[in-house]
Order: sequence, then structure tokens, then C-alpha cells
Amino acid sequence: MKSVGLIVEYNPFHNGHAFHLNASKEAADADVVIAVMSGNFLQRGEPALVSKWYRTKMALLNGVDIVFELPYRFAVQKAETFANGAVSILDAACCESICFGSESGNISDFNYTIEFLQEQQQPFEDHIHQFMATGVSYPKAVSLAFQQLSDSKKYLDLAKPNNILGLEYIKAINQQKSMMRPLTVPRKNADYHDEHFASETIASATSIRKAIFSDADGKTEVDQYVPGPTKLLLKEYLQHFHVFHQWENYWSYLQFRLLHCSPDELREVYEVEEGLENRLLAAALEAGSFYEFMKKVKTKRYTWTRLQRLCVHILTNTKKVDITSYSVKASYLRLLGMTGRGKEYLNKKKREFSLPLVSKLSSFKGHEITLDIKAARIYSLGIPNQVKNEMIKQEFNQPPIYIK
Repeated sequence: MKSVGLIVEYNPFHNGHAFHLNASKEAADADVVIAVMSGNFLQRGEPALVSKWYRTKMALLNGVDIVFELPYRFAVQKAETFANGAVSILDAACCESICFGSESGNISDFNYTIEFLQEQQQPFEDHIHQFMATGVSYPKAVSLAFQQLSDSKKYLDLAKPNNILGLEYIKAINQQKSMMRPLTVPRKNADYHDEHFASETIASATSIRKAIFSDADGKTEVDQYVPGPTKLLLKEYLQHFHVFHQWENYWSYLQFRLLHCSPDELREVYEVEEGLENRLLAAALEAGSFYEFMKKVKTKRYTWTRLQRLCVHILTNTKKVDITSYSVKASYLRLLGMTGRGKEYLNKKKREFSLPLVSKLSSFKGHEITLDIKAARIYSLGIPNQVKNEMIKQEFNQPPIYIK
């Protein structure tokens, strides 16, 4: 069975994701689609709109065959770490190719760019440091440094988020000496950060979430931008858990964590750099909402995304040692769900997997997976009390979702 791997968040699964899934399957001539999906907290430092279990159902009902969870220590991370974790999971699951969406849409652009960066590594790093010294953020410094050294149209635009991620996926494949073949398909119609609907059928997840939260009753019509299963599952989630998740649901808990911490304790949290702890504590005393807090903390040096990731680590009390003591590769395959075809693939291939397959938490012990468990418990704080315990227990009791 020929397999293609996708690295996803599905927050929520929309028509653009359906296009990417089908285009990837065709490009790889694959029989099975394997997705590595972030858990309840995402790469941009946000809580997922709905839980990982509902997003797994969306994936399976829309054409994915196997869903593995990207562990917390990779999911809420910069692009390089995010990519290393996801690629290691697909490689361990014997995936033959990986296909990602990009603004470029041309795999040769990525190969040219990687070769160029390898040849210009030291000047590139020097330029990044020079631009960062002027006060710009790291992603902006990377883009400016690349522009300074390159004038060829065949190279990537490193100001584009999916190009950046795609570059890191290929670098991870090379560094891990994986035999997976990288493929890319162009993003269709909507840009990653678009906040407004740009076409009649394709919209970014950002714009879909913004539309959902702009309506206090949660009845904003996004039906034309999401497949039928997504529409039904979003409605079901809201009826059952009464909310969609966003940072404001967690503000009181984050504020409590900050006000409870001393500066020394805060410096131990992952991604808190020296000096930033005082700014965070001062803002927590004054802010009345998460958005207000972020506006007070934001500087030219730190991107909004970087600060949100830091806030997730504060919320979950994830220390530097919790992240830095592990390998750049994953150490297990947490199975969230599968279809009949996915089950057939697992039965045929699992003996060849280079990492343990985890379908029950009780069968796997290890400190690393406790980060995922803790993140799931914290995520449950964003819903009303009457259904909170149900979500907490689900992390232990929920078997992999099976769609025949």
C-alpha cells in the first residue's frame, strides 16, 4: 500500500484542506493518506477551535486514513522543531512521501534554496544577527537576510509562512536521512493569514475562525467554505461543549499563573528569555483580557505568534528542561484514529515501524507523553464545568476513532 504523509492542524478542516489532501494523494499516486496532526494547542500558540478528537473525526470523514498526534513538545514550537517532530513520525510510520502546500508550489524552488543556504550559511547567519540587532523579529530578519544575499527568482519567498514550513520539512528529511520523497502543491485562493473570505469556496482557517467568533451566537455561516462532515461536527461540538476554544477562554488561568509566579520561577518556563519575565508580570497586573495583555507585551522584537507560544508554555507550566532534555525526533506514535484502509495499512506495516505505536495511554509510560496529557487537561479548562470532567477523562478512555 503506497502512502503519502501530510502535516496538519485542521483548525478546522476546510475546503482548502480537501483540495490539498486530494492533490497530495494524486501527486504521490498513494493508496493511503497518513496525517500527523497537532494536539489541542497549535504551532501559532493558540488553543484549537475544537478538540483533537473532533478534528480527527473531521480528517477521517474527509479522506484521511490514519491520524497520529504531533506531541505537544513539537506542536507548540518554531518551524524547525515542529518540522523535525512531524517528519520523524511520518518516517517512523514507513511513509513513502510527504506532500505539503506552499505558496511556491514548485519543489525545485525548495531544492535550489536549500543548496543556496548551505553554500551561504555563515553570511546568512551574520545578516540575520545584523538585522535582529536593529530590533526586527527573527522571521523578518531571516527574510531580509535572504533578500540581501539572493536576487534570483528561482529561490523561495521566505516571507511566506508555508514556504518556510516546507523548507524546514525538506531540511528535516535530509538531516534525518529519511528516504521519504518531498512533494508540494500550490495553496489555492486563500493565504495562510487571510482574515477575510477571498473566494466563494476557499477560505483560510484564520478567516473561518474569525467569522465564527465574530458572531456571539456561533451561527455565522461558513458552510460554503467547509465540507459537510466539518459543518456537522462543528455544530455537534458547540451543542455538546457549549463553546469553541479561543485564548480568551483561558485568560483568567493564564493571569493566575503569571500572578502566582516569581520572576525567577517564570524564567524557568520554556521560551521566556531573561528580561521578558518583568514585562509579562507587569502586563498581567493591568490587562483585563488576553488581547489587552498581548498588546501590552508585544514589541517589535517578539512576534505575536512567538508570544502566544510562550503563553501556552506558561499556561501549561512547561519548563525549559521539559523540552530541551529530549531528542529532536519523536519517541512514539500516538494513534488518534483510522479508517478501514488505515487499519489495513497498520496491520501490514506496524512491525516495520521504528517507534512504538500507542493506542492506549495505559500501555505506554514515559515523561514525554505526560506533556500531552497535561496539555489535554489544561485545554479542558476552556469549557463549562458540567462537561469539563468528560473531556479530561476522554484523554485516557478514548480509544482510537475508527471510521469503517
